[in-house]
Amino acid sequence: YGSGVLGRSAAEVIGVDANPEAFEHASAKYTTENVSFRRELVESFAEPRDAIIFLQTIEHVQDPDSLVAGFAKIAPVAYISTPNLLTLAPEGAEKSDNPWHIKEYRLEEYRALLEPHFSRVEILGLHHARKLKAHELALSLGWDRVHKSLGLSKPFYDRFTPAISASDFRLSNHDLESSLDFLAVCHV
Repeated sequence: YGSGVLGRSAAEVIGVDANPEAFEHASAKYTTENVSFRRELVESFAEPRDAIIFLQTIEHVQDPDSLVAGFAKIAPVAYISTPNLLTLAPEGAEKSDNPWHIKEYRLEEYRALLEPHFSRVEILGLHHARKLKAHELALSLGWDRVHKSLGLSKPFYDRFTPAISASDFRLSNHDLESSLDFLAVCHV
């Protein structure tokens, strides 16, 4: 829930979610004066805003083209992210096994969705860095096999996972095809 993080520096944040459990959780957890929540379909939200932040959600939307067109009407800038199909799904697959994803995107498909609605679209890639980059290397050298055979999987990941922080990721405009996610910065 990025609404709480955004609320640390934004004058006003409105989180929109149709899921009743997500709405109740967010409303109870993030209670600062400048953060509020609406329980509605994001497609119905039409109030003018300074910016739209829509992270890891476009892949769940039935009509993403209409949604993106709506974003362009209500905000001068939108930050929209989605997983990279090429690093999410098995090699050669058209989709991952995530049953909640309606459409997953390759870079060129993502551009084709966004560019008709905005005058400028910059796409950045989210990549592993620091601890996660080292872990990626260890996996390529057979670390999964080693920790499983030694019975260390749970103890290792019980410590490793909570230690992951924002500094273990990096945004870059290079090597987009191998990025974990695409983050599009879209200007009207």
